[in-house]
Amino acid sequence: MTTLPSQSSIANPAPLGLLGFGMTTVLLNLHNAEIIPLSIVIIAMGFALGGAAQMIAGVMEFKKNNVFGATAFTAYGFFWWSLIIIWINPFEGIQSADPISMGFYLGLWGIFSFFMFIGTLKHNRASQVIFSSLVLLFFLLAAANFTGSASIHIFAGYVGIFCGSSAIYSAVAQILNQEFGKTILPL
Repeated sequence: MTTLPSQSSIANPAPLGLLGFGMTTVLLNLHNAEIIPLSIVIIAMGFALGGAAQMIAGVMEFKKNNVFGATAFTAYGFFWWSLIIIWINPFEGIQSADPISMGFYLGLWGIFSFFMFIGTLKHNRASQVIFSSLVLLFFLLAAANFTGSASIHIFAGYVGIFCGSSAIYSAVAQILNQEFGKTILPL
């Protein structure tokens, strides 16, 4: 007897993941652009919305058999948690992160993001904008750490604000388009 595959009854988790990514990215990059200080506000947002919400969205994408979404949301959710651990360094006797180590850390995330960007070439324009600006953001932040350049770091902050805002737009567009059953905001 052959069983037919069942249709997933799970709602689209992408808006949750995109909001988690986008709102946290905007907030952190307001700091990188030297508009606000690094504070518990950014750390809490990174832990809850950037980390936990994206991981939940990633697990839901696994259930929907969406490898791209599952990988992206889960990986970037853990990015936020790893960044928070780096900032607070709760491990006694472990050296704090230095700029060169942070440059390599951010550069590796840039490489990962570049390969994810390639995957978006089969997706909508909004996803391509999010990932292309994310690649630029990570490489600019890596360069700022390697060189110690405050101006590159500030410029990266503005790129990050754009990147996060584009993710928020994509999330809201998906929600509104679903709710109204037509294209309210193009993707």
